[in-house]
Amino acid sequence: MRRTPLALGATALAAGLALTACGSGDSSASASSDKPAVKVGAAFIPAPAGGDMAAGFFVVHNSGGADTLTSVTSAIAQQVTLHSTKGGVMKEQKSFPVPADGELDFDRGGNHLMFENLKQTPKEGDKVSVELHFAKSGTVTVTFPVKAATYNPTAKSAHSSMSSMPSHKPHTSHTSHTSHTSH
Repeated sequence: MRRTPLALGATALAAGLALTACGSGDSSASASSDKPAVKVGAAFIPAPAGGDMAAGFFVVHNSGGADTLTSVTSAIAQQVTLHSTKGGVMKEQKSFPVPADGELDFDRGGNHLMFENLKQTPKEGDKVSVELHFAKSGTVTVTFPVKAATYNPTAKSAHSSMSSMPSHKPHTSHTSHTSHTSH
C-alpha cells in the first residue's frame, strides 16, 4: 500500500510539471503578442502667428501591446514638450501611455506638442520632421505638414487619415526614414 501513495505523488508531480511546461509555452506566445505596432497619422502643425512657439497634433494608432510615448524631438525647436489639456487647464506631461489595441490622440483642445524656442518659424506648406520616442517601439520619425493657422480636421477625418508605417529605429538612433501624411 505504500507504493500507491508514492505512485499517486509521482503522477501528480509529473502532471504539475507538464502543466508548468504548457503554461510557459502560452506565456511566451502572449509575450510576442504584447509587442506594440504603432502607426502615426493625422499629423500637422498649425502655422504659428508669430513668436517662438508652435503646436503639433497627431494620432498614434496601436494594433499591438501597450507602449509609452516618452519624448519628442525636432530640429526645428530647441525643445519639444508633451502637454495635456483638461477642463481648459494645460499641463506639461513627462510621457503618455499608448493603450494596447487603441489610440493616443493629440488634437486641438486636448493633448498636444509644444515646439519651444523655434530655430525657424514654420510656414504654411512647409514639412517638419518630428521624432516620436517610444519606450518599446523606439524612435518613429514622422513628417508634420504645416497647415493654415485655422486648420482643424474633424475627428472622423483625423482618425481615418493614417500615414504608412514609419520606420522604427533603436532609442540611440536619431536618423531615420520619413513618413508622409497628407490632408
